[in-house]
Amino acid sequence: MSYNFSEIEQKWQKYWEENNCFEVQESDDRPKYYALEMFPYPSGNLHMGHVRNYSIGDVVARYKTMNGYNVLHPMGWDSFGLPAENAAMKHGVHPNEWTWSNIENMKRQLKELGISYDWNREVATCHPSYYKWTQWMFLQLYKHGLAYKKKSFVNWCPSCATVLANEQVVNGKCERCKSDVGKKDLEQWFFKITDYAQRLLDDIDKLAGWPEKVKVMQSNWIGRSEGAEVKFKVDSMDITLTVYTTRPDTLFGVSYMVIAPEHPLVRELIKGMPQEKECLEFIHKMQFLNEITRTSNETEKEGVFTGRYVINPVNNKKVPLYMANYVLLDYGTGIVMGVPAHDQRDFEFARKYNLPVEVVIQPEGQKLDGATMTEAFTAEGIMVNSGEYDGLRNREAMVKIIEDLEKKNIGTRKVNYRLRDWLISRQRYWGAPIPVIYCDECGIVPVPEEDLPVILPTDVVFTGKGESPLKGSETFVYAKCPKCGKMGTRETDTMDTFVCSSWYFLRYCDPSNDKEPFTKEAVDYWMPVDQYIGGVEHAILHLLYARFFTKVLYDLGYVSVDEPFTNLLTQGMVLKDGAKMSKSLGNVVSPEEIVNKYGADTARLFILFASPPEKDLEWSDQGVEGCFRFLNRVWRIVEDMTEAIKDAPEGGTDAYTREDKELLYVMHAAIKKVTEDISERFNFNTAISAIMEFVNALYQYKEKVIKEDYKPSLLKDAMEKLILLLAPFVPHIAEELWHKIGKEGSVHKQKWPSYDAKALARDEVEIAVQINGKVRDRIMIPAGLSQQEMGKAAMETARIRELINGKEVVKVIAVPKKLVNIVIR
Repeated sequence: MSYNFSEIEQKWQKYWEENNCFEVQESDDRPKYYALEMFPYPSGNLHMGHVRNYSIGDVVARYKTMNGYNVLHPMGWDSFGLPAENAAMKHGVHPNEWTWSNIENMKRQLKELGISYDWNREVATCHPSYYKWTQWMFLQLYKHGLAYKKKSFVNWCPSCATVLANEQVVNGKCERCKSDVGKKDLEQWFFKITDYAQRLLDDIDKLAGWPEKVKVMQSNWIGRSEGAEVKFKVDSMDITLTVYTTRPDTLFGVSYMVIAPEHPLVRELIKGMPQEKECLEFIHKMQFLNEITRTSNETEKEGVFTGRYVINPVNNKKVPLYMANYVLLDYGTGIVMGVPAHDQRDFEFARKYNLPVEVVIQPEGQKLDGATMTEAFTAEGIMVNSGEYDGLRNREAMVKIIEDLEKKNIGTRKVNYRLRDWLISRQRYWGAPIPVIYCDECGIVPVPEEDLPVILPTDVVFTGKGESPLKGSETFVYAKCPKCGKMGTRETDTMDTFVCSSWYFLRYCDPSNDKEPFTKEAVDYWMPVDQYIGGVEHAILHLLYARFFTKVLYDLGYVSVDEPFTNLLTQGMVLKDGAKMSKSLGNVVSPEEIVNKYGADTARLFILFASPPEKDLEWSDQGVEGCFRFLNRVWRIVEDMTEAIKDAPEGGTDAYTREDKELLYVMHAAIKKVTEDISERFNFNTAISAIMEFVNALYQYKEKVIKEDYKPSLLKDAMEKLILLLAPFVPHIAEELWHKIGKEGSVHKQKWPSYDAKALARDEVEIAVQINGKVRDRIMIPAGLSQQEMGKAAMETARIRELINGKEVVKVIAVPKKLVNIVIR
């Protein structure tokens, strides 16, 4: 019988589904293990990145199950969001219909890959049974002062009539419709994640199982800095501008000030000034640039003089007030002091606009001249031109200056964060409705918990143009105020999809609960997630938001952990011809085509064997074919040996030959290698390589002894161990072969094999024998020989005696258990 992968895979997928093989309960007396891959957006079809992500997670889940753990391995769908709206416009299909059709197709594809998901725990964020509890989460944050509404400047596409994230603005245009993107001041809902900034930063130290690069990215995103807020009075106006600086030691070197163009005080400051028209034009221009472009090092620094001056409180000097593209309202106070002698960005701006460069920190033993400097001096040094602080080291002066600012009531010590509050409002249709009603009498009124979910109507006409169709749905918009009973209007913004994905791992613990999002008993049993797996592109936002949600729920007493993910693996991308697979490049390989041609096990094996999981993987058709040939070799060796081991007893007491011992060594070396590579390092590629060596050893053993003297019990043990080692990687063929050799029950419910250290202590080893560095022979020698004895054994072989006959042996070099090199002339 040949290896009919299609028949085998369908057979066992059906068996696993009909027998609920991967269903788990909290009541199990085994230790728990929660393995989770980031759930996908249902775009329509799985891509190779999905296959890699889910294959990695499946190896972990199956391995842990075989090691005696009660493994929760769930799957669901991150199914709200902009792509469904884009597809609806492109294909003329309602987002709801498009999404559920895609879910059905991708679920089928996942099952065809043989991933061991507990499908009884499936969730979809766009289903009312899920977003009811997303809305409940919003209410908890609102109730505890962590959700609020305020005006905010946002990227606005007038054609799509929606807010765009910075990533959706490409070269100043909307990535959807290519229209020019501007700025709009809108009332928006925010989550107060900044209240948790310091805890989110401090608790990075708890994340021992996370990649260092991800922890650094999160730390930088939170961006804690220490400095001072300093008050600068506007000359001839009753206005004080507050500046945040991390360099109060440079206050005496301030030669200009910069304010963000969108700062609420700007229009008052420029009103009636000769520069007003030029300033308004600059403000308008800035509306078409996003934050990323404005703050990029590659963007030329631009500014315009407001006509106003501010007074430096430490020396009473008047300095000009500019607007500039590189200052953002959302960072610090939206006002920045310019110190060109000691900040490169300020230096470039000052040189462009002919502003003074005043040195206040000198390198020790040198004297800088602001007029001739070619770049800013940013290192530490000695204070100069700074009044009473002259002669001090700038770090020492920094402390004293802050103390004096506070004494004089012109400044205060301040810790600042780069992290901004999380804007969750989206002027889009396909998202979870924000559960709020606006009442003329009562103001903002949260929807009572008992009235959840606020259903997203699916009977609206969606065109993707103009305002969200929610605004035109009278049955949705008009609702009675829960407080006074008068008619009010619902919030028509929907929530950022990151809200939905910030707690889904908790819902998996209790997915059918219609009374609460989850019971504390369920989350206390399963949480935290022991192994989380996903792309590094989610290293900041999703992971940070999930950590924030978990900490809030911990503080409110709903969960007992304050970090959601103990270990994190960020897998690399799948490349073809050196580039990420994409339709635009025409280098996409369809997982479905590979599965149809070679089988799911081959697809899984290649994707796991081709590269360590954290590295990028280069697609290779030849590599896929090689993995297919390997599985055929496995099939043939088991098929060929089945009859020979059919009636073999368990174990065996016969004396082992040299060939037996060699097979035992390779088998136990493979068990050790695969066990360590999965459990300690996730080096699946080297684990699979060890299994391949094991298969080679089985073929060698077959060729050497099967026709003469072999140990049926040893061969049986070797076949069983091989199939068990293969099971997490290639589950279908492993299941089939397990039953082919006469075993009962699922191979995936068997105990993981353990290695025998004694079998790894070889009595004999094979060494290479070299002459002048070239290998001329290989011999078996006792493992414990000294270097002198190794050399003697090598010199005594017939082939080596022949080759060195008549030659002078200069020296003999022996490397224990490896080689002997005989140097002759």
